[in-house]
Amino acid sequence: MKTYIYLLRHGDSPKVGDERTRELTEKGVSDSKRIAQLLKSECIDAVISSPYKRSIQTVQQLAIELGQEILVIEELKERVFSAENSRIPNKALYPLLERSFADSKYALKGGESNADCQKRAIKALKEILNTYRGQKVLLGTHGAIMTLMLRYYDNKYDLNFLLNTSKPDIYKMEFIGQELVDIQRLWTS
Repeated sequence: MKTYIYLLRHGDSPKVGDERTRELTEKGVSDSKRIAQLLKSECIDAVISSPYKRSIQTVQQLAIELGQEILVIEELKERVFSAENSRIPNKALYPLLERSFADSKYALKGGESNADCQKRAIKALKEILNTYRGQKVLLGTHGAIMTLMLRYYDNKYDLNFLLNTSKPDIYKMEFIGQELVDIQRLWTS
């Protein structure tokens, strides 16, 4: 029995602000409508999202069109980079990401390492695979955690992959039981 997981990186959002409450930009809102049109024909059975507002907003249009509620799962939130609740500026974020992908246990004080984030995300993903066996599930999430979920199955999903994903981006994962058998990118900018 095949289960499909659609990893959806949220749409464009401002580069500053609170991690939990940052909203989509106009482009992000426009792209969420394109996402709904693209995924409507996939017959999604469940819409799940990170608790962060930009992620919820990215899946919202599709959920409305499918007549579904959005299930929010805390474990799908972005990697916690520091104790601060605001976005880290790119000038500091890129060196942090480089070091984190070189040493998966590295974390800033009060932050989460790639290893810890991946463990949290994969635990949630495996529970979703059990709960929604044989169904198609959309997971609204974020760039780093999406990369770490994919990396769990294949190391080619690395820092270079993360830096070259778009906002939004969609990857369709095909599973038989808990075994990943295929990954396809569905989004084209």
